[in-house]
Amino acid sequence: MTESKKIAVLCNYELLAERVGGMDYFFWMFDKQCKEKDIQIDWFFPNLSHHGEYFNLSIHDCNYNVENYFFTFCKQNKTDYSHIITHFLELCTPSFYKIKQFSKAEIIAIDHNPRPLNGYPLKKKIEKRIKGILFSRYIDLFVGVSEYSQSQLIKEFGRQIKKKSIVIFNGLEISKFIKKETFNSNNQFIVASHLRKDKGIQDLILAVKDLKSFDFTIDIYGKGCFEKELKKMIRDFSLQNFFNFKGSVSNLNEIYCKYDYLIHPSHGETFCYSVVESLLSNLPVITTRNQGNVLGLVVENKNGFLFEELNVAELKEILLNILLNKFEIGDCSENSNLKSLSLTKMVANHLALVLDNKP
Repeated sequence: MTESKKIAVLCNYELLAERVGGMDYFFWMFDKQCKEKDIQIDWFFPNLSHHGEYFNLSIHDCNYNVENYFFTFCKQNKTDYSHIITHFLELCTPSFYKIKQFSKAEIIAIDHNPRPLNGYPLKKKIEKRIKGILFSRYIDLFVGVSEYSQSQLIKEFGRQIKKKSIVIFNGLEISKFIKKETFNSNNQFIVASHLRKDKGIQDLILAVKDLKSFDFTIDIYGKGCFEKELKKMIRDFSLQNFFNFKGSVSNLNEIYCKYDYLIHPSHGETFCYSVVESLLSNLPVITTRNQGNVLGLVVENKNGFLFEELNVAELKEILLNILLNKFEIGDCSENSNLKSLSLTKMVANHLALVLDNKP
């Protein structure tokens, strides 16, 4: 039997009942399997929620300041953690130094953060390199969710972290996704992402404004800080008949199969859940060559179409050819590489870190 231990997981990830995605399922399964191994977890989230299986987790409501709450909690409670794991936190900051001052726990930092398309400004690059020199020593293991993520970590914080950086791919519950079976085009497209500028939905709007003579719809699922700007663009170009904002939903796994294509014009990704989810549903994907297709799962003319980031004309040309029936994906057969992206494998690999058995 595994020796009893206790870990802390710090997640700067807002818990929303209307948005249940891959990471939610990961947190639930990881917590369950840790308990089966007699590993207790204190979860530190920005907010408290009991939707889904979160009611089973021991959650601390951090009032939208995860790091400060954790520092205060640890000062008041002399908890002896064996591991402290971070998700969605900025890396190589003084916070990691502070943690090491009161805890001997192994610190594992998971990188989910997208990068700007054209890289960080020079000042930011210098800041990151300095932070890497000063604070990377206090992080025992860096985990990227893709090879791209890992390479960017090393590029940003310095080669001194290379020997203590690994890749663990994100995963999904593959069996939950309903497969698309008919591929007769109805000119119905789906966008599924956070509504942020780096997701590139503004490029899609610009591409659509010159296609008003065609009959098609684009349903946008998700919420975010850029929603107001996107809706203004749609009004300014009189495109209300083409775009529908559907908000966040918890059953995208059942919805993808109802559409003809996913459009994901992203400027920056580390893993790109929506592309993987679409392909698991046999839904063809239109996405950016390097960022949306960061895992290389979209193969031109086989399960989707690719265009260069920010290239509105190229995206418009793809849409035009689809609407004119010049482009068509007859059967979006499942990419064999998708099988390696299972939630079970992801959880097993993360559990191995806590059991000190690196994958």
